[in-house]
Amino acid sequence: MDIFVLLATMLICFLIGMPIAYSLAMAAIVGALWIGIPLEAVMLKISDGVSKVAMLTIPFFVLAGAIMAEGGMARRLVAFADVLVGLTRLRGGLSIVNVLATTFLSGISGSAVADTSAIGSVMIPQMEKNGYPRVFATNLTITSSVQALLVPPSHNAVLYSLATGGTISISALFMAGVFPGLLLGFSLIMLCLAVAYREKHPQGQTVPAKDAIRITIDAAWGLITLVIILGGILGGIFTAIEAGAVACIWAFFVTMFIYRDYRWRDLPVLLHRTLRTVAMVMTLIACASSVGYIMALTQMPAKMTAFFLSISDNKYVILLLINVLLLVLGTLVDMAPSILIATPILLPVMKNFGVDPVHFGMIMLLNLGIGLCHPPVGAILFVGCAVGKVTIEQVMRRIWPFYAVMFLVLMCVTYLPEISLWLPRQLQVLH
Repeated sequence: MDIFVLLATMLICFLIGMPIAYSLAMAAIVGALWIGIPLEAVMLKISDGVSKVAMLTIPFFVLAGAIMAEGGMARRLVAFADVLVGLTRLRGGLSIVNVLATTFLSGISGSAVADTSAIGSVMIPQMEKNGYPRVFATNLTITSSVQALLVPPSHNAVLYSLATGGTISISALFMAGVFPGLLLGFSLIMLCLAVAYREKHPQGQTVPAKDAIRITIDAAWGLITLVIILGGILGGIFTAIEAGAVACIWAFFVTMFIYRDYRWRDLPVLLHRTLRTVAMVMTLIACASSVGYIMALTQMPAKMTAFFLSISDNKYVILLLINVLLLVLGTLVDMAPSILIATPILLPVMKNFGVDPVHFGMIMLLNLGIGLCHPPVGAILFVGCAVGKVTIEQVMRRIWPFYAVMFLVLMCVTYLPEISLWLPRQLQVLH
């Protein structure tokens, strides 16, 4: 009954349109009153939820990603990817450019929505101009942006670490996302090649050597951000938090003094938008902490473990059921609250079945990322449709092959844990 009161309050608040953060706080308050816990304890948990030093990772990487995504980096990465693909003259070359450019930007922005907007605004019109269907270009942009949720510096990997109570290393999660992200990009490229040869998409064009050198040098300034983030963390030069701060300084320097595409008078607007994003995320984390506290008091994780054990004691069956659960959750609730709500409930279940918490983090991020590409609350889907100037109905009729590829990658990541765990183990950052 304790669990029912908590979840029912949360669901009712969702249904009446209350903001998710306030819905979580209300559920915690009602749950505390029901089980006789002083409300002061809930307030203390809300305060404790945002009193961790690791929280600084979020504003630093959000700001660095926003500066690079809006400061001309997307256009330069597209041009650089075009140089690489042009060497092969493959049929469907521009679609491969789209995926590669998104891969590069994902390693800088850490945001799927930012990637969809930045790459889509450049690539979708360009692909249509060269003979690609606009809906195909939009679908490719939407689904390839899921890479940003996996590869470092994924904001959502940081959220997952915080949702575990800080017990999982952010560095380990960053490294664990590299191969799943690259596998998703590679799989989408294979789909692009298959569609290109079936539908006779145009071949890629070779970029003249003089232009190729200029484009590569131009893009290298932004790509150094990847070296700063990964090299600094792995080399022990600085922590993930410090890497975010250094990335902010470097992104500002490159954007304002080297590229000089961004106007100084636009900076306050960018900072305001970043602060709003950070404030929303922090509020969510604070309120979710209080819900997690009440869940622990009602022994919800232990009861969920017992429930799954009553269905099956086979780890692979449970993994499949949790995948289905997360896919459904991802289509109904936005990603940040989904991570903050589901992690305290499902992680103990996964640990009981011997699933590594870092591996489960990748499973969760990919599941919820697929949900962002699907209505009714798919943020990436809505942004992609707006940028591509197509309707959701047009996209949904043609996106199913892309869903199939993402689901295949999800199954590989779920049942082949080494895809996620090999690199962190080799770099000795796991746990």
